[in-house]
Amino acid sequence: METKHVCLLVITLLCLIVSIADADTSPILVKKVKGKKVCDQGWECKGWSEYCCNLTISQYFDYYQFENLFSKRNAPVAHAVGFWDFKSFITASAIYQPLGFGTTGNKTTQMLEIAAFLAHSNFLWLWSGNRRAHSMGIMNYNYGYLGDCLKVDLLHHPEYLEQNATLAFQAAMFQWITPLKKGQPSPHDIMVGNWKPTKNDTMSKRVPGFGATMNILYGERTCGKGDVDEMNTIITHYLYYLDLMGVGREEAGPHEILTCAEQKPFNPSTTTKDSASS
Repeated sequence: METKHVCLLVITLLCLIVSIADADTSPILVKKVKGKKVCDQGWECKGWSEYCCNLTISQYFDYYQFENLFSKRNAPVAHAVGFWDFKSFITASAIYQPLGFGTTGNKTTQMLEIAAFLAHSNFLWLWSGNRRAHSMGIMNYNYGYLGDCLKVDLLHHPEYLEQNATLAFQAAMFQWITPLKKGQPSPHDIMVGNWKPTKNDTMSKRVPGFGATMNILYGERTCGKGDVDEMNTIITHYLYYLDLMGVGREEAGPHEILTCAEQKPFNPSTTTKDSASS
């Protein structure tokens, strides 16, 4: 999914989301556009999208599961007590569900993606010392461009990300579904099976699976270093979340696709001829 295209879609969908309602009360509206079935499920998945014909996130992931996954976020040592909550997560996701976030494929695929996204979110929250904005990985993103897409002046007011949990989740989800560079997959593309590795990817031991999402998000900080603790911590979060969500860690696949221990980074600090995906 091209970055500019994502940005335009996000702006359009922001205009459509004006209120929150109980997801169960919104009927599924169905029609065909150019022979393709598209749906609208009210506030949570609005805008006549093929993805809205599938389950919405709140239909398979609820408040109690969120609380279990983030049970330590309100501990006294966490500097964001009361900040992250389920309502903010679902409200933020309403922009991206029509684009396929958490709504691509069957229920298992959907749950695998949400578990992966939240596992990375939790890891970043812990790793960054519980700083709110940085907890979602936004420290590596362009505030100006991101703000334009979300229709918020983040360039001059990046602190908004620390003050509004919904906005912070929106920013993290934008980064999740948007490729960092042209020709490379987004973490979303990897988790839903949209990414087909090139010959160069195969030679660089980059394969579809959770490990490749770590490669995209953390690069050489975590990947290509063998069996390091940081990488194993993220994998542990992911598998634990799958268990809590009722998916089962066996659905995550074999160890070789969970890890990025032997993968060459997509975007190393010193680019070499064979390191980037062609």
